[in-house]
Amino acid sequence: MKRQRLGTVATSAVSVLGLVGMGLVGGLPASAASKVVIEFAASPIANIGLRSHLISMFNSTHPGIEVKLISEPNNTDTYRAQLVTQISSGSTTPDVFMGDVIWPAQFGHAHLALALSRYLPHTFFKRFAPGLVQGASYHGHVYGAPFFMDAGFFYYRKDLLKKANLPVPHTWEQVVSDSKILQSRHLVKYGYVFQGKAYEGLTCDWMEFMTDAGGKVFGPGGKVAIDSPASLKALTFMRSLITSGISPAAETTFQEAQSMNVFMEGQSAFLRNWDYAYSLSQTGKGTKVKGDVGVEPMPTFQGQSWPGYSNIGGWNLYVNPHTRHLKQDLAFIDWMTGVKAQTFMATFGSEIPTNYTVQKSPKVRAQNPVLNIVSKVRLVPRPSGTPAYPKVSSAIYTNINAALAGSVSPAAALKAAAQGILRATHSGL
Repeated sequence: MKRQRLGTVATSAVSVLGLVGMGLVGGLPASAASKVVIEFAASPIANIGLRSHLISMFNSTHPGIEVKLISEPNNTDTYRAQLVTQISSGSTTPDVFMGDVIWPAQFGHAHLALALSRYLPHTFFKRFAPGLVQGASYHGHVYGAPFFMDAGFFYYRKDLLKKANLPVPHTWEQVVSDSKILQSRHLVKYGYVFQGKAYEGLTCDWMEFMTDAGGKVFGPGGKVAIDSPASLKALTFMRSLITSGISPAAETTFQEAQSMNVFMEGQSAFLRNWDYAYSLSQTGKGTKVKGDVGVEPMPTFQGQSWPGYSNIGGWNLYVNPHTRHLKQDLAFIDWMTGVKAQTFMATFGSEIPTNYTVQKSPKVRAQNPVLNIVSKVRLVPRPSGTPAYPKVSSAIYTNINAALAGSVSPAAALKAAAQGILRATHSGL
């Protein structure tokens, strides 16, 4: 019965799309008999009130729909677990939820999200930048509408490098040597901060270091390959950042917010973070680095061609398969991925838009310097093509964190990570 109900709603939704034409879902008519309330679950975006602004903009132009925000945790793992529990129980809310780009396999496999390609015409998906729709797909269906892109970027203090007459470092070895110079001259407390806590963010950072060193999580034929000399080089280097004092001892507890705070307080010369970090460093409350921040693609190890690898991040918009308001959900998704919303996100929030028209706009690029270097970035994805990815990632970040904390050796951590990944991929979800 559930499939029949969704099929009926889907037919109605497609009819709405057809009536509105190439503009896709423009929202319900203002003369709608009653306002339909849909709930949108999302974790904070850039910590500058971006979600509330977007919702207000949508609600003001769609009188037949009211979107209410359900604010979710910053921690992606906690947020994902909550959604899995809620949707699995049959809850009709949230109607639409913002989710990581790595979720399509798990959520599609477990029927936790609708296959949007069943309800939206193929013309809708042409608005997105190349490669994004493929990343939002699983077994031939698109489960997420790309909302904003993300990647790891290297932020640096222009003023400190100028004082020390140092160029922007392009290798990890230069990051170390420059950090030591700046620290020895008492210009800054720390050299480099990143995300080292045992959570999804550390998997992202790890993918960058490991790939720079020539390592992989999976090799040919899907064989687990994380326990390799290249991975050992990367993990040994990461641990040395902490033991040398270039990165703080508390690095093993840092998520994005903690590393961002250290950088904004002027205590670190270099930062690895996502694209929103530039805007936050310039406009965030209490920032001490306004006007002094530059951004480049990530460094790499000496002997490798620059730039280094940046993990692919970003978020999609998904629809709860139990929603009772599919037409309104599609209207909201259409607007959120349209030119107006995407332009606002790119200029106000320093996010990388998924809408290709906006991404290429000279006016938008002039206001968001991160967009000027996106084409230079060398991307690497997380190994999320398996429904077992949450356990794969947990095996990675738990053991990498243990090595960073010094509770196990890098070699032992990689061996344990390989065993954990093997168990995850053989046991499924």
